[in-house]
Amino acid sequence: MDLGITGKWALVCGASKGLGRGCALALVREGAHVVIVARGAEALARTAGELRAQAASGAQVIAVAADITTAEGRAAVFGVAGGPGTDFDIVVTNAGGPPPGDFRDWDRDAWLRAVDANMLTPIELIKATVDGMAARGFGRIVNITSSAVKAPIDILGLSNGARSGLTGFVAGVARSGIAAQGVTLNNLLPGKFDTDRIATTLQAAAAKTGKSVDDIRRAQQAQIPAGRYGTPEEFGAICAFLCSQQAAYITGQNILPDGGAYPGTY
Repeated sequence: MDLGITGKWALVCGASKGLGRGCALALVREGAHVVIVARGAEALARTAGELRAQAASGAQVIAVAADITTAEGRAAVFGVAGGPGTDFDIVVTNAGGPPPGDFRDWDRDAWLRAVDANMLTPIELIKATVDGMAARGFGRIVNITSSAVKAPIDILGLSNGARSGLTGFVAGVARSGIAAQGVTLNNLLPGKFDTDRIATTLQAAAAKTGKSVDDIRRAQQAQIPAGRYGTPEEFGAICAFLCSQQAAYITGQNILPDGGAYPGTY
């Protein structure tokens, strides 16, 4: 299927590894030009080379080593030479999740950092790009959040709270006038994918329970109907479809790729 996004400009945040990298890879394979941003310059440069090697003919990859959660980082992305400025057709927001732990140990600063990275930064990116998308008649915004939005995880309280706030915000904006102007906003709520993030949560769970990481990994995978963790590549494919011309009638949705782990009907 031709997704109809050849030549579109996409911004993918947190793209040096994991789910962000998976999304960027899927988009460049479809012929989209991609600006990738992450804080680690070395890992980002390595990923940029890998993406260029797999990109469809003519697709550009521009890497910006910056912290997208800061005003300076966003200015660097929107002002990068050869990029589209704020005229992105596709925006994939993504920031590393807050650390796991016990809510009793989190002070006000910990909460503010979580909200800034996982709620306010996506809102700033939406605000900077959505009106231009509407004026051009096409736009796709995909926020990578977490399955914890639907089924909260006790040790991820910072993430539960901040990402739920973003979910509520997106629900309203997606149903505003921009929906009739060709702009969609959706959230992808990943379950357990084989990334550095899962490794961090496994370590935290092991420290809390006294079990080994391998034992916890096996137990978690046994609880997933698919019998395994997901891969960044298949996550990226879902993201690319949401960014496609064919997904124009999907907006304001929370899509849960989790191998069937969520037990609810709705």
